[in-house]
Amino acid sequence: MPAFTRAELADLNVFMTIVRRRSFRQSAIELGVTTSALSHAMKNLESRLGVKLLNRTSRSVVPTQAGSALAERLEQGFQTIAEALAELDVHRDAPIGRLRLNVPRDASRLLLGPVLPGFFARYPELQLEVAVEDRMVDIVADGFDAGIRYGGTVPRDMIAMPLTGELRWIVVASPDYLSRRGRPQVPEDLLHHQCMRIRLGDNTPYKWELGDGPQAIHLDVPGSLGANETDILLQATLDGLGLAYCLELRVAEELRSGRLETVLPEWSSMGPPFCMYYPSRRQAQPGLRQLIESIRALGL
Repeated sequence: MPAFTRAELADLNVFMTIVRRRSFRQSAIELGVTTSALSHAMKNLESRLGVKLLNRTSRSVVPTQAGSALAERLEQGFQTIAEALAELDVHRDAPIGRLRLNVPRDASRLLLGPVLPGFFARYPELQLEVAVEDRMVDIVADGFDAGIRYGGTVPRDMIAMPLTGELRWIVVASPDYLSRRGRPQVPEDLLHHQCMRIRLGDNTPYKWELGDGPQAIHLDVPGSLGANETDILLQATLDGLGLAYCLELRVAEELRSGRLETVLPEWSSMGPPFCMYYPSRRQAQPGLRQLIESIRALGL
Protein backbone atom coordinates (compact mmCIF):
# COMPACT_ATOMS: atom_id res chain seq x y z
CA MET A 1 0.00 0.00 0.00
CA PRO A 2 1.37 3.48 -0.83
CA ALA A 3 2.54 5.86 1.90
CA PHE A 4 -0.21 7.67 3.77
CA THR A 5 -1.02 11.25 2.93
CA ARG A 6 -1.66 13.86 5.63
CA ALA A 7 -5.42 13.51 5.03
CA GLU A 8 -5.28 9.74 5.46
CA LEU A 9 -3.38 10.05 8.72
CA ALA A 10 -6.01 12.55 9.88
CA ASP A 11 -8.76 10.04 9.03
CA LEU A 12 -6.96 7.36 11.04
CA ASN A 13 -6.89 9.73 14.00
CA VAL A 14 -10.64 10.24 13.54
CA PHE A 15 -11.12 6.48 13.55
CA MET A 16 -9.11 6.09 16.77
CA THR A 17 -11.12 8.84 18.47
CA ILE A 18 -14.41 7.17 17.54
CA VAL A 19 -13.17 3.80 18.80
CA ARG A 20 -12.16 5.37 22.12
CA ARG A 21 -15.29 7.49 22.60
CA ARG A 22 -17.79 4.98 21.12
CA SER A 23 -19.76 8.00 19.92
CA PHE A 24 -19.72 10.13 16.78
CA ARG A 25 -21.18 13.06 18.70
CA GLN A 26 -18.61 12.95 21.50
CA SER A 27 -15.80 12.44 18.99
CA ALA A 28 -16.96 15.43 17.00
CA ILE A 29 -16.93 17.60 20.13
CA GLU A 30 -13.42 16.46 21.02
CA LEU A 31 -12.07 17.03 17.51
CA GLY A 32 -13.94 20.30 16.97
CA VAL A 33 -15.77 19.20 13.79
CA THR A 34 -19.29 18.16 12.81
CA THR A 35 -20.63 14.63 13.04
CA SER A 36 -21.29 14.68 9.29
CA ALA A 37 -17.60 15.48 8.71
CA LEU A 38 -16.62 12.47 10.83
CA SER A 39 -19.06 10.24 8.99
CA HIS A 40 -17.65 11.41 5.65
CA ALA A 41 -14.07 10.80 6.83
CA MET A 42 -14.92 7.26 7.96
CA LYS A 43 -16.68 6.42 4.69
CA ASN A 44 -13.62 7.62 2.77
CA LEU A 45 -11.27 5.61 4.99
CA GLU A 46 -13.29 2.41 4.72
CA SER A 47 -13.58 2.88 0.96
CA ARG A 48 -9.83 3.34 0.54
CA LEU A 49 -9.01 0.36 2.76
CA GLY A 50 -11.75 -1.83 1.33
CA VAL A 51 -12.69 -3.03 4.84
CA LYS A 52 -15.60 -2.16 7.14
CA LEU A 53 -14.15 -0.79 10.36
CA LEU A 54 -17.18 0.29 12.40
CA ASN A 55 -20.62 -1.07 13.17
CA ARG A 56 -22.91 1.88 13.80
CA THR A 57 -26.45 1.75 15.23
CA SER A 58 -28.76 4.43 16.57
CA ARG A 59 -27.41 3.75 20.08
CA SER A 60 -23.76 2.84 19.75
CA VAL A 61 -20.64 2.66 17.61
CA VAL A 62 -18.37 -0.35 17.99
CA PRO A 63 -15.43 -1.50 15.89
CA THR A 64 -15.69 -4.59 13.74
CA GLN A 65 -13.22 -7.40 14.29
CA ALA A 66 -11.01 -5.87 11.62
CA GLY A 67 -11.49 -2.43 13.16
CA SER A 68 -10.49 -3.68 16.61
CA ALA A 69 -7.32 -5.26 15.23
CA LEU A 70 -6.44 -2.07 13.34
CA ALA A 71 -7.11 0.12 16.41
CA GLU A 72 -4.82 -2.03 18.55
CA ARG A 73 -1.94 -1.62 16.11
CA LEU A 74 -2.62 2.07 15.51
CA GLU A 75 -2.61 2.74 19.27
CA GLN A 76 1.00 1.64 19.35
CA GLY A 77 1.87 3.74 16.32
CA PHE A 78 0.20 6.91 17.52
CA GLN A 79 1.77 6.45 20.95
CA THR A 80 5.19 6.27 19.32
CA ILE A 81 4.45 9.47 17.40
CA ALA A 82 3.24 11.22 20.59
CA GLU A 83 6.37 10.21 22.47
CA ALA A 84 8.60 11.40 19.64
CA LEU A 85 6.87 14.78 19.57
CA ALA A 86 6.99 15.09 23.35
CA GLU A 87 10.74 14.50 23.33
CA LEU A 88 11.15 17.63 21.20
CA ASP A 89 10.29 19.69 24.29
CA VAL A 90 13.87 19.35 25.47
CA HIS A 91 14.95 21.32 22.39
CA ARG A 92 12.41 24.11 22.89
CA ASP A 93 12.45 27.08 25.22
CA ALA A 94 8.78 26.41 26.03
CA PRO A 95 6.23 23.62 25.40
CA ILE A 96 3.94 23.82 22.38
CA GLY A 97 0.68 21.99 21.90
CA ARG A 98 -2.60 21.25 23.66
CA LEU A 99 -3.10 19.90 27.18
CA ARG A 100 -6.56 18.65 28.22
CA LEU A 101 -7.27 18.33 31.96
CA ASN A 102 -10.18 17.12 34.07
CA VAL A 103 -10.27 18.65 37.57
CA PRO A 104 -12.72 18.95 40.50
CA ARG A 105 -14.07 22.39 41.31
CA ASP A 106 -12.05 22.86 44.50
CA ALA A 107 -8.81 22.04 42.66
CA SER A 108 -9.73 24.46 39.91
CA ARG A 109 -10.19 27.26 42.43
CA LEU A 110 -7.26 26.45 44.72
CA LEU A 111 -4.62 25.16 42.30
CA LEU A 112 -5.29 26.29 38.75
CA GLY A 113 -6.74 29.75 39.31
CA PRO A 114 -3.71 31.16 41.16
CA VAL A 115 -1.09 29.83 38.69
CA LEU A 116 -2.70 30.49 35.29
CA PRO A 117 -1.65 34.15 34.82
CA GLY A 118 2.03 33.38 35.37
CA PHE A 119 1.80 30.05 33.54
CA PHE A 120 0.48 31.57 30.32
CA ALA A 121 2.92 34.47 30.57
CA ARG A 122 5.75 31.91 30.50
CA TYR A 123 4.22 29.49 27.99
CA PRO A 124 2.06 31.51 25.57
CA GLU A 125 2.11 28.86 22.84
CA LEU A 126 0.48 26.19 24.99
CA GLN A 127 -3.26 25.56 24.75
CA LEU A 128 -4.89 24.44 28.00
CA GLU A 129 -8.41 22.97 28.00
CA VAL A 130 -9.94 22.30 31.41
CA ALA A 131 -13.14 20.41 32.21
CA VAL A 132 -14.26 21.30 35.75
CA GLU A 133 -16.52 18.64 37.26
CA ASP A 134 -16.76 16.81 40.55
CA ARG A 135 -17.80 13.41 39.19
CA MET A 136 -15.25 10.67 38.67
CA VAL A 137 -14.33 10.19 35.01
CA ASP A 138 -12.15 7.84 32.98
CA ILE A 139 -9.68 10.38 31.64
CA VAL A 140 -8.44 8.03 28.92
CA ALA A 141 -11.90 7.13 27.63
CA ASP A 142 -13.02 10.77 27.79
CA GLY A 143 -10.01 12.07 25.89
CA PHE A 144 -8.13 13.89 28.66
CA ASP A 145 -4.34 13.94 28.92
CA ALA A 146 -4.35 14.17 32.72
CA GLY A 147 -6.51 14.98 35.69
CA ILE A 148 -6.43 16.14 39.29
CA ARG A 149 -7.92 14.09 42.11
CA TYR A 150 -7.48 13.51 45.80
CA GLY A 151 -4.64 11.03 46.16
CA GLY A 152 -6.76 8.26 47.61
CA THR A 153 -9.05 8.17 44.56
CA VAL A 154 -6.44 7.93 41.78
CA PRO A 155 -6.78 4.65 39.83
CA ARG A 156 -3.95 2.24 40.60
CA ASP A 157 -2.84 1.97 36.98
CA MET A 158 -2.10 5.71 36.80
CA ILE A 159 0.98 7.75 37.63
CA ALA A 160 0.13 10.13 40.51
CA MET A 161 2.21 13.24 41.26
CA PRO A 162 1.37 15.02 44.56
CA LEU A 163 0.65 18.72 44.11
CA THR A 164 0.10 19.68 47.76
CA GLY A 165 0.83 18.41 51.22
CA GLU A 166 -1.77 16.46 53.19
CA LEU A 167 -5.09 18.31 53.27
CA ARG A 168 -6.95 19.28 56.44
CA TRP A 169 -10.74 18.82 56.49
CA ILE A 170 -12.78 20.82 59.01
CA VAL A 171 -16.35 21.61 60.04
CA VAL A 172 -17.41 25.25 59.73
CA ALA A 173 -20.45 27.41 60.41
CA SER A 174 -21.39 31.07 60.34
CA PRO A 175 -21.49 33.08 63.58
CA ASP A 176 -25.20 33.69 62.96
CA TYR A 177 -25.99 29.98 62.81
CA LEU A 178 -23.97 29.24 65.94
CA SER A 179 -25.67 32.02 67.88
CA ARG A 180 -29.08 30.61 66.94
CA ARG A 181 -28.46 26.88 67.22
CA GLY A 182 -25.50 26.60 69.57
CA ARG A 183 -22.02 25.23 69.02
CA PRO A 184 -21.56 21.44 68.77
CA GLN A 185 -19.20 20.14 71.46
CA VAL A 186 -18.79 16.52 70.36
CA PRO A 187 -19.33 14.84 66.98
CA GLU A 188 -22.63 13.29 68.10
CA ASP A 189 -24.06 16.81 68.52
CA LEU A 190 -23.97 17.14 64.72
CA LEU A 191 -26.86 14.69 64.53
CA HIS A 192 -29.10 17.42 65.98
CA HIS A 193 -27.99 20.14 63.55
CA GLN A 194 -28.57 21.12 59.95
CA CYS A 195 -25.54 19.84 58.02
CA MET A 196 -24.61 20.33 54.38
CA ARG A 197 -24.73 16.83 52.88
CA ILE A 198 -22.06 16.07 50.29
CA ARG A 199 -23.06 13.96 47.29
CA LEU A 200 -20.27 12.02 45.61
CA GLY A 201 -19.83 11.72 41.87
CA ASP A 202 -21.96 8.55 41.80
CA ASN A 203 -24.66 10.41 43.79
CA THR A 204 -24.07 8.47 47.01
CA PRO A 205 -23.91 10.48 50.28
CA TYR A 206 -20.49 11.15 51.76
CA LYS A 207 -20.02 10.47 55.45
CA TRP A 208 -18.12 13.21 57.26
CA GLU A 209 -14.70 11.90 58.35
CA LEU A 210 -13.90 13.32 61.78
CA GLY A 211 -10.62 12.86 63.62
CA ASP A 212 -7.58 10.77 62.78
CA GLY A 213 -6.20 7.44 63.86
CA PRO A 214 -8.06 5.07 66.20
CA GLN A 215 -10.55 7.76 67.27
CA ALA A 216 -11.63 8.60 63.70
CA ILE A 217 -15.34 8.28 63.00
CA HIS A 218 -17.47 8.45 59.85
CA LEU A 219 -20.73 10.26 60.44
CA ASP A 220 -23.82 10.18 58.21
CA VAL A 221 -25.04 13.66 59.09
CA PRO A 222 -28.61 14.97 58.73
CA GLY A 223 -29.52 17.99 56.68
CA SER A 224 -32.01 19.50 54.26
CA LEU A 225 -29.50 20.46 51.56
CA GLY A 226 -27.23 18.13 49.63
CA ALA A 227 -25.10 18.83 46.56
CA ASN A 228 -22.19 17.36 44.62
CA GLU A 229 -20.08 20.51 44.58
CA THR A 230 -18.68 22.82 47.23
CA ASP A 231 -19.75 26.30 46.12
CA ILE A 232 -23.48 25.93 46.75
CA LEU A 233 -22.94 24.23 50.12
CA LEU A 234 -20.52 26.89 51.35
CA GLN A 235 -22.78 29.73 50.21
CA ALA A 236 -25.63 28.16 52.17
CA THR A 237 -23.30 27.90 55.17
CA LEU A 238 -22.32 31.55 54.85
CA ASP A 239 -26.03 32.38 54.73
CA GLY A 240 -26.50 30.66 58.09
CA LEU A 241 -28.37 27.58 56.90
CA GLY A 242 -26.16 25.01 58.60
CA LEU A 243 -22.72 23.49 59.07
CA ALA A 244 -20.38 22.38 56.29
CA TYR A 245 -17.52 19.91 56.04
CA CYS A 246 -14.80 21.13 53.70
CA LEU A 247 -11.14 21.70 53.01
CA GLU A 248 -9.58 24.25 55.35
CA LEU A 249 -7.78 25.75 52.33
CA ARG A 250 -11.11 26.31 50.61
CA VAL A 251 -12.42 28.59 53.38
CA ALA A 252 -9.17 30.21 54.51
CA GLU A 253 -10.32 33.73 53.59
CA GLU A 254 -13.75 33.28 55.20
CA LEU A 255 -12.09 32.07 58.41
CA ARG A 256 -9.69 35.05 58.45
CA SER A 257 -12.54 37.52 57.96
CA GLY A 258 -14.74 35.87 60.61
CA ARG A 259 -17.53 35.06 58.16
CA LEU A 260 -17.07 31.42 59.12
CA GLU A 261 -15.83 29.76 62.29
CA THR A 262 -14.24 26.36 62.84
CA VAL A 263 -16.44 23.92 64.75
CA LEU A 264 -15.02 20.91 66.63
CA PRO A 265 -11.42 21.87 65.72
CA GLU A 266 -10.04 18.92 67.68
CA TRP A 267 -11.96 16.66 65.27
CA SER A 268 -10.36 17.99 62.11
CA SER A 269 -9.11 15.27 59.78
CA MET A 270 -6.01 14.97 57.58
CA GLY A 271 -6.49 13.48 54.12
CA PRO A 272 -4.44 12.68 51.01
CA PRO A 273 -3.06 15.53 48.89
CA PHE A 274 -4.31 16.69 45.53
CA CYS A 275 -2.48 14.75 42.82
CA MET A 276 -1.99 15.22 39.11
CA TYR A 277 -2.47 11.84 37.46
CA TYR A 278 -2.05 10.48 33.94
CA PRO A 279 -1.72 7.09 32.21
CA SER A 280 1.46 5.26 33.11
CA ARG A 281 1.99 4.13 29.53
CA ARG A 282 1.85 7.62 28.11
CA GLN A 283 4.70 10.05 27.57
CA ALA A 284 4.15 13.23 29.55
CA GLN A 285 2.03 15.67 27.55
CA PRO A 286 3.26 19.15 26.52
CA GLY A 287 3.25 21.56 29.42
CA LEU A 288 2.21 19.00 32.03
CA ARG A 289 5.54 18.97 33.84
CA GLN A 290 5.64 22.77 33.85
CA LEU A 291 2.09 22.99 35.18
CA ILE A 292 2.88 20.53 37.99
CA GLU A 293 5.94 22.59 38.94
CA SER A 294 3.91 25.83 38.91
CA ILE A 295 1.25 24.37 41.21
CA ARG A 296 3.80 22.90 43.60
CA ALA A 297 5.43 26.33 43.84
CA LEU A 298 2.25 27.57 45.58
CA GLY A 299 3.47 25.65 48.63
CA LEU A 300 0.03 24.39 49.65
